[in-house]
Amino acid sequence: MIMVEEALVRESLIEVEDPEMKISVIDLGLIYEVRIDEAHAEIDMTLTSPGCPVAPELMAAVHRAALTTEGIDSVHVNLTFSPPWDPKIHATEDGKFELGVF
Repeated sequence: MIMVEEALVRESLIEVEDPEMKISVIDLGLIYEVRIDEAHAEIDMTLTSPGCPVAPELMAAVHRAALTTEGIDSVHVNLTFSPPWDPKIHATEDGKFELGVF
């Protein structure tokens, strides 16, 4: 059995972009937590707004990308709005630069 680390799952998710902003969900800070239990990943994510029209598409893309991580056989994506997404707090430095947030 391969021991999968959170960082490997996050690395798989860097390819997933918000379709409207064209910025990675990782750089936007939309992935709040990744928990690994053997070959299963639980991912807590949020959206840029509760009314985001691409929510199902984005969640499915996160699910598919996480499944590409070696050693991960199943994934569950949990959508949360607590805490509310704030790019000044959650986005990476690259994400803040892309968003123009300083």
